[in-house]
Amino acid sequence: MIRIALVDDEALIRAGLAALINAEDDMEVVGQAEDGADVPDLTRRTRPDVILMDVRMPALDGIQATHTLTQTLDHPPRVIVVTTFDNDDHVWGALRAGATGFLLKRTPPEDILAAIRIAHRGQTLLFPTALRALAATQPAAPTPAARAVATLTEREAQTLTLMAQGHTNAEIATHLHLGLQTVKTHVSNTLAKLGVRDRTQAVIAAYDSGLIHPGTHP
Repeated sequence: MIRIALVDDEALIRAGLAALINAEDDMEVVGQAEDGADVPDLTRRTRPDVILMDVRMPALDGIQATHTLTQTLDHPPRVIVVTTFDNDDHVWGALRAGATGFLLKRTPPEDILAAIRIAHRGQTLLFPTALRALAATQPAAPTPAARAVATLTEREAQTLTLMAQGHTNAEIATHLHLGLQTVKTHVSNTLAKLGVRDRTQAVIAAYDSGLIHPGTHP
């Protein structure tokens, strides 16, 4: 059973998501909050696997709430930030703070459920076109992960670039003419060198470092 917490200042949004999620056999809503300031206590009490987090809230936004989780917990829940607009620059801040991915509030119900399952499996919600558009509006940031990009080997950097384009490990293997296990090793080494826990954080670091520029790949 996937344990999910909902954090949104709109009660109607929370009610709709709760009804959608609780109708599924493999997931349940274990807690709700209306502001990011309540997230640490909510997480401590309910131990969710995944949090659907509004990115804009009155007291404490989704960026700071996500940052608090990733900095204070050894094994923080996966965070999917939810936003009204796909060009919301708050989303980039939340991704940089450690969110696994993001969804629009108008996302179809079946895609919301799929996203929760993907995040719970530890996979990544990468939307290359949307990420590229967001990255184009953001200045590079010398984060620890971004600085660590310089330590990657040429093959690891190639792997990271293909990850940013949304390719699976199998597709990366085809592009680079490598075995699948070799690619998995490159991906694992890349995440370890950057000090990040998933592909989203690695891709954000790639943009922040200047390894990837928004207009350089399809």
